[in-house]
Amino acid sequence: MRNPQLNANGELIHLLSTEGLPREALTRILDIASSFLEVSDRDVKKVPVLRGKSVFNLFFENSTRTRTTFEIAAKRLSADVINLDVARSSTAKGETLLDTVDNLVAMHADMFVVRHSSSGAPYLIVDHLHRTGRSDVHVVNAGDGRHAHPTQGLLDMYTIRHYKKDFSNLTVAIVGDILHSRVARSDIHALNALGVGQVRAVGPQTLLPTAIEKMGVRVCNDLQEGLRDCDVVIMLRLQNERMNGALLPSAREYFKGYGLTPKTLALAKPDAIVMHPGPMNRGVEIDSEVADGPQAVILPQVTFGIAVRMAVMSILAGN
Repeated sequence: MRNPQLNANGELIHLLSTEGLPREALTRILDIASSFLEVSDRDVKKVPVLRGKSVFNLFFENSTRTRTTFEIAAKRLSADVINLDVARSSTAKGETLLDTVDNLVAMHADMFVVRHSSSGAPYLIVDHLHRTGRSDVHVVNAGDGRHAHPTQGLLDMYTIRHYKKDFSNLTVAIVGDILHSRVARSDIHALNALGVGQVRAVGPQTLLPTAIEKMGVRVCNDLQEGLRDCDVVIMLRLQNERMNGALLPSAREYFKGYGLTPKTLALAKPDAIVMHPGPMNRGVEIDSEVADGPQAVILPQVTFGIAVRMAVMSILAGN
């Protein structure tokens, strides 16, 4: 079955998931992101890569970091950026997602950046564009339900490579609410494609997907076991808005068992880095002393996210 993200020549035309992307494609994105990182240090923070292109941000879910960094990235590439106000758009009046897409294509959209609460929504848009003969319009998945968040996964890979250089000997622990995390899935697929030494899925059984070990991870229900001698610790937010029923006794109990504190972080290697996709719940999954400490690279992740999203959009646009 053909990967809808690639054209017949194997070139990236959409970014929907890190799953199925070859190491070469992932590495190319990271390499190009490196070249865009220095743009942020210029007095004039713009390059003409997407001049004359129209990028529509379609965010059907709330977002701060992702939406803002996509908008900054597109503007630094000199694109015309249009943010659809979903709450005031025709979708609030009953217009379907695909009717909205058709209307925006008629306004000469070149790229859609889509966040949606339903898993698979960006795939639906891509399928519709191809069936209606508009395969020249590119789609970037900015997070769909529990399924995928590929640009977050890519900026996580960039962060790891920036600080650790080589993936092959690393042990990476992903800790917390993996069951509801699209970031965790994107990270796991990318880490395995890039040849990381070991990926550990760490959390209570109620917050781990069934048969997650088939994704190529080592399952650890004990935090101490999961953190021991790790090079990278990726903490995840408890996604209460996606939970059906009580999967945990309380946030306080969760922090006692799985919160990252200076004491538990000491189990990892001395030079281990701490990451978090945000937003953070201090005192629930991470202690403030760790979040603000010297091993945390949470704010650099946000900075790298702009360069990574610039790289993705420039590749999709064929530049």
